Amino acid sequence: MRGEHIYLRALEARDAQDLLDLRVRNHNFLQPFEPIRDANYLTLEWQLQDIENHQHGADTDTSHAFGIFLNETDELIGRIAITGISRGPAQHANIGYLLAESQNGKGYMTEAVKMCVSFAFNVLHLHRIQAGVMPRNLRSGRVLEKTGFRPEGLAKRYIRINGVWEDHILFAITTEDLEGQA
Repeated sequence: MRGEHIYLRALEARDAQDLLDLRVRNHNFLQPFEPIRDANYLTLEWQLQDIENHQHGADTDTSHAFGIFLNETDELIGRIAITGISRGPAQHANIGYLLAESQNGKGYMTEAVKMCVSFAFNVLHLHRIQAGVMPRNLRSGRVLEKTGFRPEGLAKRYIRINGVWEDHILFAITTEDLEGQA
């Protein structure tokens, strides 16, 4: 999927080192918004396993993970994933993402979320995509609002982030929210 400034593509084994470099360079920036990970998280082996897990997820229609790359340089600057795909009467999934600190504030994540939502609705034929954002993560909440997600409420002590059970604002978008939009 190609946008104006970035493109998304499924991560492959050849991306593992770049993904590791991205995570290592941005570890301190991202840690306040992520779970505490095992000691082997910041290793090449873990990154390869994560990519392989998402390749299996795509094959089994349970998740899809994409690298976010700059059009001009092909640099990997982030990751976005559709996870927890539920079929049957639900037809929904979660979306989550990360972006290099140096690339924040440039509109790249808004562009990536729009492309990923389009993929989820038009290719995967999902009906609903949801996300949870800690109230203090203002930038992430703003990305969701700019891409058409609506806040639906506060989930108290929803996910254990950086060792603490954190509240999250739940956001969602459905296919009906995009009807009539170009």
